[in-house]
Amino acid sequence: MSRTTKTYQAKKGEIERKWILVDANGIPLGRLASRIAILLRGKDKPTFTPHVDTGAFVVVINAQKVKLTGRKLTDKFYYRHSQWPGGIHSISAKDLLQKNPSKLIQLAVRGMLPKNHLARKQLTKLKVYPGVEHPHGAQKPEKIEI
Repeated sequence: MSRTTKTYQAKKGEIERKWILVDANGIPLGRLASRIAILLRGKDKPTFTPHVDTGAFVVVINAQKVKLTGRKLTDKFYYRHSQWPGGIHSISAKDLLQKNPSKLIQLAVRGMLPKNHLARKQLTKLKVYPGVEHPHGAQKPEKIEI
């Protein structure tokens, strides 16, 4: 009889949540969003389990200073539809960055997460702020470089 090792499965009560602070100043949007998606899912931890939320809370500051390369500021559009005839609305990346920079980062991260209930729960752990100020100082977020 051979010995087999069992695959570790994280349980809901065993998960340690960390708070991570990310400065988006001058970082390309896609590079930032992919790193944040990894942190939210917990894929950077050895205890990663696909069906359990093992990720950390991520606080993003300086969202208005995120960088878009090439001609994305003018050529990239975000669309939504009201489900009524002729109800399509579009906004360019430049206008969205000026109007609501946190929405720009949230949309980019949401696109890099799986499309299921767990990902929607993980997205609630993302906190994005346009400036340097954030109300999560009491959680003592650990600053990381991207």
